[in-house]
Amino acid sequence: MKKYFLLLITFPLFFGCSPTNFNNNNPYIPNYGFSLNINMDLPSYSSLLYPSNAVFYAGQGVRGLIIFNTGSGYNAFDGACPNQALGACSTMTIKGINAVCPCDSKEYSLFTGQGGLQYPLKQYRVEVNGNTLRIYN
Repeated sequence: MKKYFLLLITFPLFFGCSPTNFNNNNPYIPNYGFSLNINMDLPSYSSLLYPSNAVFYAGQGVRGLIIFNTGSGYNAFDGACPNQALGACSTMTIKGINAVCPCDSKEYSLFTGQGGLQYPLKQYRVEVNGNTLRIYN
């Protein structure tokens, strides 16, 4: 009986969490599927080889991408303000290790994506292969 009880308790642990469970839903920012390769050997992206540096990549996501070297990996966030409806002022700017929304002047950490409001920055997946980053949704 004890074996069944132990099995009953441990069984949900195997199926409860998954590393592929990735939720980046935000009602203000639509979900677009894309895949992008960034070659950090190119001069435009070579600053990403060093920790705490960020670059803005226009042309993917909703309002472009903010790509950031955390020192232990890379984060990629959408350039759209996460707590504002899409409009003329809803494209984020980079300010050191933060992203700033010009609509409300709120700052979001590029390490965590958090900004103290309801929605964090919309994050995308990043795979590292040498000096190439694959960013995708």
